[in-house]
Amino acid sequence: MAKGSIEKRGQNTWRLTVDLGFHPDGTRNRPRKPITIDDPEILKSNKLIKAYLDDELYKFKKECESGEYIKPEKMTFKQFVLNVWMENYAKDPANLSPTTLENYERIIHTRLIPEFGHKELNDIRTLSIVAFLKKLEKPGSRRPPVTGKPLTEKQLKKLMEPLDAGTIAYIYRVLKNIFARAVEWQIIKTNPMEDVKKPSDKSAKDKMVAQRNNPQYYDEEEAQQVVDALYRESRKWRLLILGSMIGGCRRGELIGLEWSFVNFNQDIITIENNIPLTKEGVAIEKEPKSIASYRDIDMPKWYMLELAAYEKEWHREKERLLENNKWEGGDRHFVFHNGKGRPYYYQHPSKWWKRFCERHGIRYIKFHGLRHSSGTLLLEDEEETNFDSILMAIQKRLGHARLSTTTDTYVHVTKKVKKRTAGKFDKFSRISIKTQ
Repeated sequence: MAKGSIEKRGQNTWRLTVDLGFHPDGTRNRPRKPITIDDPEILKSNKLIKAYLDDELYKFKKECESGEYIKPEKMTFKQFVLNVWMENYAKDPANLSPTTLENYERIIHTRLIPEFGHKELNDIRTLSIVAFLKKLEKPGSRRPPVTGKPLTEKQLKKLMEPLDAGTIAYIYRVLKNIFARAVEWQIIKTNPMEDVKKPSDKSAKDKMVAQRNNPQYYDEEEAQQVVDALYRESRKWRLLILGSMIGGCRRGELIGLEWSFVNFNQDIITIENNIPLTKEGVAIEKEPKSIASYRDIDMPKWYMLELAAYEKEWHREKERLLENNKWEGGDRHFVFHNGKGRPYYYQHPSKWWKRFCERHGIRYIKFHGLRHSSGTLLLEDEEETNFDSILMAIQKRLGHARLSTTTDTYVHVTKKVKKRTAGKFDKFSRISIKTQ
């Protein structure tokens, strides 16, 4: 094996060098690779540092001798993303959640690699990125859906529309992450994203109009319509939907809920699991979204009585499945399973909810809007003097890490609150208002 050396370069940084002899032109062939040790446990011991560096040098020698090593300055965008960024950053759940990684991968394979994959990282300039993002704003930049069927007239028309501003901003976000890591790991010296302005999302006016035309929450009147319609559906789906609209649970929290976290004595549901993604038929389980998302949710008595009745149905169904060798849940006891004991596919509740709204003629909001509704319904009948205390209660119930998230995102001004606010000016009236 070729000779190699380790050279200290700075605090917690070293340089590996492998001597491969001479190039055909007579110059020395000595590939080099920078190494940084961030692990505090390794840095505590010189012995561990030496062992780690020796191991890295051995792997580096093998890469060089096999021809697998690519000089950083010669690395293409595709090579860096798939072999370096993906392995050393993206696949670590501490950096990207499984759901975020799936979204990033889709952007990378459909947008970024086709555009930049063949280019060396050092050759990608700021102007190229600006031109790419600008191109996405033009009509015809959408990708056709993969359906295996001829596209409908509606789909063809949609293809000719520009990409949504939010989608372009997301593509920008992925690019920025990739190039930030390339600079951080000293693959490139300057970041071509540094002077690229983030594409603007919808203007404040557009957002306000969209929210006014189709607010992503239900007020009390609409919520009552939803509940009435749910009582014409199965108990399982009624309880799952109400778990979000009444309990404020996220979709993944409901999919991951097991009976051991249901306390019938205290009428509490405990959130300690989350299934935000299904990959290749396997549910990806992870911790709740934040520390604040670990919580006990007090549920109304009527809901818990329904849940108790459903639990009996659930156990009878499991017995039938076991008798017919069709139970696939093993020792797990997911409250809302797919009919065979396994968790639902992560998007299934959202699809069911959309069909439900169409079936019953209910104004459609996204599944996450049910969670928005939970906070809004709690606030709707409160007097303004109680808002601060009820907002804190909503924060804990919904599992928000910051109170500002509750006030800015999840609680909306409903018709009742608007009317009550306007009514405060009745004292200035100089006319008599009679009921017509």
